[in-house]
Formats: sequence, C-alpha cells, structure tokens
Amino acid sequence: MLNVYGFPFLLAMLVSFVLTPYIKKLAFTIGAIDKPDNRKVHKKIMPRLGGLAIYIGFMIAVAASIELTKDIIGVLIGGTVIVIIGILDDMYSLPAKVKLLGQIFAAAILVLFDIQIEWINNPFGGYLYTEYFSIPITIFWVISFTNVVNLIDGLDGLAAGVSAIASFTVILVAAQMGYYHVAILTAALAGGIVGFIRYNFNPATIFMGDTGSMFIGYMLAAISVLGAVKTAATIALIVPAIALGLPIMDTAFAIMRRYSNGRPIFQPDKGHLHHRLLAMGMNQKQAVLLMYGITALLGIGAVLWAEFDGFYAALIIAAIFTAVAVGAKKIGILNDK
Repeated sequence: MLNVYGFPFLLAMLVSFVLTPYIKKLAFTIGAIDKPDNRKVHKKIMPRLGGLAIYIGFMIAVAASIELTKDIIGVLIGGTVIVIIGILDDMYSLPAKVKLLGQIFAAAILVLFDIQIEWINNPFGGYLYTEYFSIPITIFWVISFTNVVNLIDGLDGLAAGVSAIASFTVILVAAQMGYYHVAILTAALAGGIVGFIRYNFNPATIFMGDTGSMFIGYMLAAISVLGAVKTAATIALIVPAIALGLPIMDTAFAIMRRYSNGRPIFQPDKGHLHHRLLAMGMNQKQAVLLMYGITALLGIGAVLWAEFDGFYAALIIAAIFTAVAVGAKKIGILNDK
C-alpha cells in the first residue's frame, strides 16, 4: 500500500524540488515577480512562479502512477487551465473579474467531463439529488476552494504547509476508505507541495504565486468532487473542507469584514489571521507554525469523523472550529485596520 501511494508522492516531490531553482530563474526572466508594498510582509522583490514546479511534479507523477481515464484527463486539463491563468496573473496581475472568469471556465471543464456533484448523502438515509443545481454547485465548490488557498498565501510557507497538511489528511482517509484514485492524485499533489516548500519556508527564496495557490485549491476541489462521483459518498467532499477549515474561516471573516466596512470583497487588506498574529508580536515562523498546528488538529478531526462518522467526532470538529473562530474574533480579524 505504501508503494502505491508513496511512489507518486516521492516522484512529484523530487521533480518539484529539482525544478524549483530553475523556475525561480524563469520567473525573473519573464517578470513574474512580487514587489513589496505596505500590505505585504516581504521587503524585497521575490519571484512568484513556484507553483509551476508543483504543477509539473504533479502531472509527471500522475501520468506515471495511474491510468489516464476520461475523468482523470478532465481533472488534468482543468488543472492546466488554472495554471495558465495563474501564470498570466503572476506576470501581469490580472483584474479580479478576469481571474474569476478564468476560474469559472476551469471549473466548467470538470462539468464537461461529467465530474460534478450530483448527489449528497441524506443524513436520514438515502441520497439528496442536486438535479438542476448540480452544475452551479460544482462550479461554486471549485471556485471556493481555489480562492481560499489563494487568500491565505500571505506568509512564507503558510499556504504550502497548510495545503500539504490538508492533502495528507485526504490521503489518510482515502487510503482507509479504499478510494484509490483520490489517494493517488492527492499523494502526487502533496509530493509536489513538499518538494517546493523547502524553498518557500521562511526565509523564502520563491513564492508559489497564484500559479501555485490556485492550482492547489483547484486540485483539492476537483479531487474531492471526483471522489464523490466515484464513491457516491459525501465524505469525499467533507474531509478536505474540514482539513482546509482554517483558510475557509479566514476567507469567511474577510468577506464579512470587507462587506461590513463597505469595501469590495476582492480588495486585499491586512486583516487576515496571519496579519493579526504578526500584529500581536509573533514573527513569521511562529505565526506559520501556529497555523500549521491548527490545521493539523482539524485534519485529525477530519480523520476521526471519517472513521467514526458519529456524534463525538462531529463534536471535536465543532469545538476546534469554535475555538479558532472565537480566538480570531478576539484578536480583531473583523476589524478593518
């Protein structure tokens, strides 16, 4: 079993690790750089195309590890489209509306390949069919994941580490449930992230950029929908959502904060959780490690929920979410400044 999932992980990790220094040079050559400003933490110009190394490592590992069926090809094409959008954004800083249209197009590719949320488990037995709402629900799901990873990418190694922990959670649950395709794809994704994080952890020498953050979020969403299609189990959708609970909550707070202050929802600010932790006196490493720890707790909660699917597991998850939400509110995450 370890060989089955370990091979794509190690191959993607190796490819990503080897390619990242070359991607760094490419980023400077094509102008995919991130300049410091009063909202950002870094103080010097940084290359921000690192997600390309994650993508290449993932694609090579998947091609070498799994049969390329119609639905797998659909996931890979959609991932490629979102990477192209990310590269363009890293180079030219696309307007938010243009980027959103690109995300919708990438999500729609999954629908074209019949990868969509057509039912969810009814807690009282049987299934609830989404029928006419299947397509908009799927597109909303994919776009949401794509953006929550993107929005948390504000400190060295933060988005990469949180995404890696979430990916390992999905692998554990998929392996124990026998979701072969989900585990293989997620192992390849985790490997690409881990290979890259060596260069991205504080002090970072390269950022993943929107190329990486959007690709990771998109793939976690696409893999979860694919898992739900193949297994007819809502657990495939819920586990990654729980594991990514921290960036999901941070995004929800950002939307509430900007709306309540009359600001555009897509306008960046310095109110995210990691900004608040820095304002409290933490350094980058401390803030990132704390958020890793919270994500790990959520991951454990997701594994327990999948294992027991009962009241106590749900209670653990609810307690973690509540504690994080209350703590975030107390440190002023809803404040505009």
